[in-house]
Parts: sequence; C-alpha cells; structure tokens
Amino acid sequence: MLRLAVTGAGFALATAALLPVQWVSVRFTWPLRRLVPTLFHRIVCLLFGVRVREVGRPAAQRPLLIVSNHVSWLDIAVITSRLPVVFVAKSEIAAWPLFGLFAKLQRSVFVDRARRQKTREVNAEIAERLAGGDPVVLFGEGTSSDGNRVLPFRSALIGAAGDALAEGGAVTIQPLSIAYTGFQGIPMGRQHRPVAAWYGAADLVPHLLHLGRHGGIDVTLTWGAPVRLGTAAERKAVARSLETSVRRLTAEALRGRAGARR
Repeated sequence: MLRLAVTGAGFALATAALLPVQWVSVRFTWPLRRLVPTLFHRIVCLLFGVRVREVGRPAAQRPLLIVSNHVSWLDIAVITSRLPVVFVAKSEIAAWPLFGLFAKLQRSVFVDRARRQKTREVNAEIAERLAGGDPVVLFGEGTSSDGNRVLPFRSALIGAAGDALAEGGAVTIQPLSIAYTGFQGIPMGRQHRPVAAWYGAADLVPHLLHLGRHGGIDVTLTWGAPVRLGTAAERKAVARSLETSVRRLTAEALRGRAGARR
C-alpha cells in the first residue's frame, strides 16, 4: 500500500509540474514540446518500476514511420521514454479523463474507425507530423494483444506512409517489437504476461492500481532494420514484411534471445 501511495503521489507531482509546461510548449510550438513527454514517461517508468532493455536503435533518417505491436498502455511510456514520438490512436481515447489530455498534449493523431471517409484527413495529418520531423508510431495490429503473440497487421494503416510519399521524397519505415519478459525479477511465463498486458475488456483503473502496488516489470524494446521506401512501395507487401519482422523479434525477446543475431 505504501508503494502505491508513493507511485500515486509521484505521478500527481510529475503531472502537475510538466502538464502546464507541455501545454504552453504545444500552444507556441516550442521545441520543448518534444522533450517534455520523454521526461514525463521516463518518470512514469521509474514510478511503476518498469525496466526497459533496448536492443538496436531507432533510425536517424527522417521522415520516420515506426510500426510496432501493441500489448499495454505501458507501451506509450516505454516507447516515449526512449524517443520523442507521436502516436496514432483511436478516437475514443481523446475523450478519456486525463489520459485523453495526455494524448492530445503529445500531439497524437486520432482515428475514428467508424468514419472511414475521414481516412484521407487522418493520413494527411500523419503526413504533416512526418514532414515536421516527428517520428510517428503506428500500432500495426490496430488493437492490443495478450503479449504472447503478435496479431495480423492491418495494411490500411500503412497508407499514412503513402500520403507522406505523395508530398515528395521517400519515408523510412522501421519495425519495432515490444515484449514484456519479467515480473519481480522472475521470467514472465505465458500465464503471467497479463500482469503487463492490457487488452480485451480489461478495466484500466484496476490494471493501473495493480502495477502501482507491485511494479517490477521488465520489457525488451527491439528495433528492427529500417527500410527506405519510395513511391513504388506496395502497402500490403510492406505490411506483411513489417509483421514478419515484428513477430520474429518478439518471439526472440520472449525466449530471452533478443539481439542474438546482431
């Protein structure tokens, strides 16, 4: 209970201190708008006892589109703690108390899946972020999984890269694997992975409280080989290639073999 209280107090303090700074930075487009979320999420990882092992590194080329698997709300903190990014998120998140505000202040792009006619506008917004130098993260599965597997990628999500290409030049696409591998210093088996995974109909608040009480999550973040794509790229083939890469990297991390081929 003491740990939960300390975690909650630390989270409240970090939010109170950094949220106004980020609001002003976004309002006036200060460069600080990219740095504040990274600092905030590093604090979140520290408070919740999330230990990140990073294998490989993000590509230096821009524009950069990152395509990752998705396991938990923790993915946001884990990725952003390593690299200033913006996310593509479902539109419902924008209405969530507090967390919707966090997503907006990180300049997320919101997708309304029920209104497919808005796809062109969403892709144009993603292209704008890419053109501005922001790495954009897409969760290729379109939803979160139980952490034991990678779900099929949705090729339509890769259409954002097509819009960026339409404005000229090429875009770098990089696969990224997230694998939750340990809990309280012990390797996390299939049956224990839901400690970190947040998926399906699971409630967010109980999941937050559980991690706040216990902490001690180990996660492996593995950057795959980036691919520079020109206008001739075919999104379905690209999606299959990214899915294959992320699935392999995730399987290696879950077996404790991440980076073995590097």
